[in-house]
Amino acid sequence: MGSRPRGPLAAGVAACVAGLATVALPPLAAARVYDAVEVRGERFVPEADIRLACGLEPGIDLTERDLTYLEDCLMATGVFSAVAIRGEGSTLLVDVTEIPTRPGRIEAGLLYDSEDGPTASLYFERYDLFPGTFGAVTLDFSAEAQSIETSLYRADAFGPDLDFGLDMGLRRSDYDDQGFAQERTLFGPYLAWTPGEALRLEFGLGYRRDRMHGVDDDASPLLQAEEGTVDAPYLRFGLRYGSTPAEGAANDPTADRGGFSVSLDQYLWGLGSDNAVAETRLSTDSRVALPGRFDLLLGFDAGVVASTGDEDTRAVDRFYPGGAAFRGFAPRGLGPRDDGDFLGGNRYAVASIEVQRPLGDVFGSPMRAGAFVDMGSVWGLDDDLGGAIDDGQHWRSSVGLTLTFDIGPAPVSLFVAKPVNSERGDKEQNFGLSLTTRF
Repeated sequence: MGSRPRGPLAAGVAACVAGLATVALPPLAAARVYDAVEVRGERFVPEADIRLACGLEPGIDLTERDLTYLEDCLMATGVFSAVAIRGEGSTLLVDVTEIPTRPGRIEAGLLYDSEDGPTASLYFERYDLFPGTFGAVTLDFSAEAQSIETSLYRADAFGPDLDFGLDMGLRRSDYDDQGFAQERTLFGPYLAWTPGEALRLEFGLGYRRDRMHGVDDDASPLLQAEEGTVDAPYLRFGLRYGSTPAEGAANDPTADRGGFSVSLDQYLWGLGSDNAVAETRLSTDSRVALPGRFDLLLGFDAGVVASTGDEDTRAVDRFYPGGAAFRGFAPRGLGPRDDGDFLGGNRYAVASIEVQRPLGDVFGSPMRAGAFVDMGSVWGLDDDLGGAIDDGQHWRSSVGLTLTFDIGPAPVSLFVAKPVNSERGDKEQNFGLSLTTRF
């Protein structure tokens, strides 16, 4: 949840002022050197683009005439209605007022992935949907899963770097291999504090309705006992920290391709109900540049869910790694099971090591190939039906190859994988495909 949207005008500014990226300033008397440059008033145009547009950097001799020239330079970009540049102590202040706009887009799409199959998608977004507020709506429809998600986001809603967001969604699924149907409705307001580009903290208090129904008559007694609906508020805490390489860096031998990210999420679901549970998720990813244009990708995902109420965790609370999350194994295809029904687990951990290298352009876009090793497990139930269900920690592993490229505007990602270590009854998935096209 919750990524702070950035305006789509960044590329436009760069294009408009490509010829003004370097400014030759004539040496005049009474010039001053400023130790820092601060931009104020920007909304959709990133501060870095504003500074780059006309060479606004610290450590340059500037006179009053130069400041006037820089103001004219920024006004020439065509995206500001007013610009004022002045010195304040050792800081150069740049105040801008952007021309009012409501940029947005509508996209329809066809998706395919190995879990939901063919999916029709509709996406809408608009900046300034309400004054100062970004809004988006996403609809996805497949034979076994349907969802609608809406989000509103207002940057600096409660002061600098303190943003407000609201996520709402409805999802229904009825997978043939799961033995039950699920409906989830979520209303989730949250605050986001972004003191810097690398750090983001979130806090949310919302409401969730989880309905588990349509359990098969011959399903595990555990699933039959867990059928029902939980309506209750929840709390959420989130932390994001890290850096990512610039767009296109993975295929640029001269760019810094390194990057990393860490995210930690804590949920307290079902507050005040008998079905209260605590859920913790940890995810880390890193990319390390190796000689010969090779990249090393390291990933780790783990989670724990535990009952804090009077009832045990339910199937809709537990984890089901597989598919793209654990290549070589089918979604809902490993872990504790009973009578052929996979029940999910209260704990999971999946680690991945992959080496990638660009292969050159195919269909006019860069292609990358990789080889990977995945290892992980899902385990643990509150009720093992008196020992009838094996919910032990059994580690699995797989190896495989990946390929990513674009066909026109459609990104394609595929993998082939083969389990090396598995348990009797696990469901394999040796091929995975993700394809997205929008129009």
